[in-house]
Amino acid sequence: MAHTEAAFTVGGGAGTWILRLLLVAAAALMVYSWFQPWWIGDIATIRGTDDLVLHPWGIDAVGPVRMASDPALYEMPGFFKPFVWTYFGVAMLALLASLFVNMKFKLGPVRLPLATTLILLVGLSYLITVGLAYFIGDMRASGLDMNFIGRSDYTDPTSHRKVRMDSALQDGYWYALYAGVALFSLAIIRFLFLREWRK
Repeated sequence: MAHTEAAFTVGGGAGTWILRLLLVAAAALMVYSWFQPWWIGDIATIRGTDDLVLHPWGIDAVGPVRMASDPALYEMPGFFKPFVWTYFGVAMLALLASLFVNMKFKLGPVRLPLATTLILLVGLSYLITVGLAYFIGDMRASGLDMNFIGRSDYTDPTSHRKVRMDSALQDGYWYALYAGVALFSLAIIRFLFLREWRK
């Protein structure tokens, strides 16, 4: 794999600019989804509805949950939060670079545009992030004999009291899924429409 061209461009035809605008919209959706709740758990015995809130970087718990439960039951390892924030920063930089980068690299007989590859990788990685969030949440819930989605009646391992919890995916989760699909689709469209591999 070797670079065959190294340049940045702010020009391009109408099609290029339309794809850039669509990319900015998809990136904005990704940013918006990142800061929205992906899942919420409502514990019946605690006042309010947002007792456990899942974000891409971990779960936030209200005071009564933190005081009455073992944090290890819902918290992620210490490296997880800085890791996902680093991922988010790198993904944003990759999308920003893809707006104007005009480089290609050779992969076998095909010359792949770097910009399209970056968009594709960010889209795929965000879809993987969405899938992992559900998988980890469901795995944690199953370990406590709870439902990740829906109503659960369980015994709190700390207080040994019966507790009911209602939980559901939030709009932020679906926005994240749509953002990943949009980025992946834009990469494919860009690859086919601009036909940069022929240049």
